[in-house]
Parts: sequence; C-alpha cells; structure tokens
Amino acid sequence: MKVRKEATLLHALIPLLFLAISLFVGITQFGLDPHILIILATIVAATIGIFMLNCTWAEVEKGIVKSIGSAMGAILILMIIGTVIGTWMLSGTVPAMIYYGLQILSPTIFLVAACLICCVVSLATGSSWTTAGTVGIALIGIGMGLGVPLGMSAGAIVSGAYFGDKLSPLSDTTNLAPAIAGTTLFSHIRSMLYTTVPALVIALILYAILGIRFAGNQLDYSQVNVMIDALQGAFVITPWLLLPPVLVITLVLLKIPALPGLLAGSILGGVFAAIFQGAGIADVLGVAHYGFSIETGVEIVDKLLNRGGLDGMMWTISLILCALSFGGVLKATGLLDAIGKTVLKFATNTGSLVLSTVLTCIATNAFTADQYIAIVVPGEMFKDAYKERGINANVLSRVLESSATMTSSFFFWNTCGAFMMATLGVSPWLYVPFAFVNWLSPIIEVIYAYVGFAIFPLDEEQGSTMA
Repeated sequence: MKVRKEATLLHALIPLLFLAISLFVGITQFGLDPHILIILATIVAATIGIFMLNCTWAEVEKGIVKSIGSAMGAILILMIIGTVIGTWMLSGTVPAMIYYGLQILSPTIFLVAACLICCVVSLATGSSWTTAGTVGIALIGIGMGLGVPLGMSAGAIVSGAYFGDKLSPLSDTTNLAPAIAGTTLFSHIRSMLYTTVPALVIALILYAILGIRFAGNQLDYSQVNVMIDALQGAFVITPWLLLPPVLVITLVLLKIPALPGLLAGSILGGVFAAIFQGAGIADVLGVAHYGFSIETGVEIVDKLLNRGGLDGMMWTISLILCALSFGGVLKATGLLDAIGKTVLKFATNTGSLVLSTVLTCIATNAFTADQYIAIVVPGEMFKDAYKERGINANVLSRVLESSATMTSSFFFWNTCGAFMMATLGVSPWLYVPFAFVNWLSPIIEVIYAYVGFAIFPLDEEQGSTMA
C-alpha cells in the first residue's frame, strides 16, 4: 500500500492556475459556460492527488460527495426559489410590487431606499437569499423603470441583504462562524457591529451621492408610464398580492425553516394566480416547473418578468455542483491545507494575521465555491494562531463573516454568486463595484487589525469584552 504524501504549495497551485487560466480563456475568448472548465480543473486536482500524493479514488470521491452534501440545503432552497419566482410572476405578486414601487420611489432616493429595505427584510428573516429572491426581484424591476443602472440596483440590494444577514441571529452563517471560532452567538453579533455598521453608513453615503447624480436628470415618466400600463394590462393589480412575501417573512420570523416557508409562499402564489389572474392548475404547475413567460409588447417588462421555474435554476445548480466537486477534491487531497500552511508563515503580527485570514477566506470562496467551506476551513486553520496571540475568539468569528460570507457573492460560480446572478439577473461583475457593504467590511477588518482597534483580548470574559 502506497504511503500518502503531504501536499505542497506547488501541488496546490497547479489546479488553481489551470482553473483561473481556463476560465479566463474559455469565457472571454470562446464564450463558453464555466461548467466543463471547472470539471477539467477537478480532473487535474484529482490526478495530482492520486498519482502524485498517493490518494485513493475512494478518498477523492468521498471528498466530492461530502462537499456537495454540505451545500445540499442551499441547492434545495435554490430549487424552491425557482418555483416561488414562477408562481409569484403568474399571480401578479412581483408585478404588483414593481407597480407600487414605481409610483412611490424616485431615482434620487432609490439606491438608499433599496439598501435599507433589504437591510430590514434580511434582519427579520436572517437570509440574504430570501431577501434577494423576494423584495430584491421587485426592486430590480423598479430600478429599471426609474432608469437606475442594473449594476447599481443589484449592488444596493446585495449590500442590504448581506448587512441584515450578518447581524441576524436567525442567519445560518451568523451561527456557524462563532461555533467554528469558539465564541457565543451574541458576542459574535456585538463584535460584528464594529465593522458592519460603519460599512453600511459609508455605503448609504455613497448611494446618496450616486442618487444625486440622477437628481438633475429629468425622469422619463413616459417610460415609467409605459411599464405601469403594461403591468396593468397584463395583470389584475391589488394590494392583496403583497401577501405572499409578507407570509414568507412572517414564517421566518416565527422560526419556520426556510424550505417550508418558501414552499408556503410558492403555494400561496399559485392560489393567488387562480384567484386574481384566473390561472388554472396546469398554468400554476407549468410556471413552477418551466418558469413564467409573457409578451406584453414592452421589451423591458418582458425581460424582467420572463424568468423563474425549477428548470430555470438548473443551469445554476449544475454550476454549483461542478464547483463544489472541485472544492471537495482540493480538500480531500490536502491541497487546500497546503495553501493554508503557507499563508500562516506570513502572519507575523496581528495585522498580517487578520489580512491572511481575510485573503484565505476570499480565496477559499473562489476555489471551493461555497461560503460554508470558506468559514469552516480558514476558521479551523487560524483558530490556534488567534489564541496564541491572545486575541478573543469573537474577533476571529467577525473576520470570518466579514471576509468569507461578505465576498461569497463576488464569484458567479460560488453558490451565493450563482444564486444572486440567477435571481437578480445581473452578473457579479456588474454589481460587485456597487455592493459597498460587502467589500468595505473586509477592508475595515484589516484597517482595524493594523491600528489595533476592536481587537479584543483573550483574557477578558467571553462576550463581555465589548461591554
């Protein structure tokens, strides 16, 4: 029996560089989808593990299955969100949200309002995905009607969705990070306030400045009126149609799990489609499976509404499965650990330790395609280093969330990036520059670390260091 060899940084860099180069060339030069390119990188990683590190195929396969299994809950939610979008389109729920929003919001305040609305919803639900999949979809449509660039609208939505998600005790990652770091939930949330609140304040100022840019522009009310008329002509619009998202948010507040909560919202959407739009059961089941399709004669409205369905999420789900397979192989063969050990060598002080943690979390997001792995692996990797430096565990948990969770939507092959792209219909390349809360949070973490602010000592009682 061959002795298992320890992976080195050189071993690890081969599949990572192969993936980066193949994605760049394949997408930019040949217009390929990333799926097969990621599978090829997975084959390269597995080949290195088996033939150079003496791993067995059983170990590699187990790593793939374990990685996919860790994200199965997210994949199921993605499937249900597809049915939610389909039934909410057919019922007129999303069109009604767009209809009322177009009449209330103005271009000047839209970005600030969109961010704050998503903050409130995600704080209440503990889910950036639920926020984006409900009010986020409507806000995208409102922004289009008001003439706000798509990337800006999506950036404000993502910022607000992740702000609330990070401070909500109902969030899974908000519970996972302190569990991995070795601190308590509310100690972690109090620690998160030090970085997330300043990031939000700066983001709102930036959104207000961007909004002023639209103040001098004469809003094309004819375009808004065309959209409103198209929505009125295609759907019966009534405030009752706002009940499905209210139901979902209420169920989450009552601590009903996401899957049954979203499923209930999808079912209510189907019922409302029958009641208000006269849809038959075959129509409801059809949009839940294949997505919603309509021709209103207004291109911008058709582009906005024609989406959703179980089938509509399969491209995204298959991408996630490919990416998770790659991440599973990296973990199973020890290639990921090799990178971590190398990074730790550069962590010579508190500033470089936090910077190393942030960069490792971002890299893990990019190469394993899952925010949970990006929390767990670096968390386990750096836990002892923080303890040795006398740094409180709630600092580590905060850094993990600020970097792993906040940047997970930056990569379109990551579960979060793929979800946001599929749900909002916007590429991360367009919304990342305007997702201010998301990229400001890790930057603030690094600044704090180098100046020594909010780096709480280990010898104080856990949870009382910020009192």
